[in-house]
Amino acid sequence: MDNKIINNKMSSSLAHFEKDLASIRTSRASITMLDSIFVDCYGSKTPINQLGNISVPDANTLTIQIWDTNLIKIIENSIIESNLGLNPQTDGSLIRLPIPKLSEERRVELTKITSQMSENAKIVIRNIRREILEDLKNQEKDKLISQDELKSHSNNVQKITDDYVNQIEKITENKKSEIIKV
Repeated sequence: MDNKIINNKMSSSLAHFEKDLASIRTSRASITMLDSIFVDCYGSKTPINQLGNISVPDANTLTIQIWDTNLIKIIENSIIESNLGLNPQTDGSLIRLPIPKLSEERRVELTKITSQMSENAKIVIRNIRREILEDLKNQEKDKLISQDELKSHSNNVQKITDDYVNQIEKITENKKSEIIKV
């Protein structure tokens, strides 16, 4: 089994995990906070970042400069319904989103969510490992590789898996410290 294939599969899973993690709120304003918000307009669910320019004027505020002013009410409602705890303030075609400080209770809740996402990402990595090991065992059964090659490849796959699991743990700890930081 080629290391490149293993790394590609696992790194795409890691990238997906990082993208999901970016949508979890910390105390600082971040454009990625709005990635999970979709607005029902133009006959489909459209990501909010395709309806206006999102910027971070300071650590506690997000702004969205809306291109189509007819969508402002719909966008405001989508933000309110997103459960991010944001309260939009509209000024013409500009929506301001003050980022409220997180309560201690909410911080603990977000760290638990982060841990759950981390565990799910590790499961995905382990499932990739399992598929690859099954494939290697089948190759050995079909006499395409020897038992020694199977053992060598299996050890290699395990090392790569451990590396990705460690990366997930590091990313998770960094995110948790961001969430806890006041």
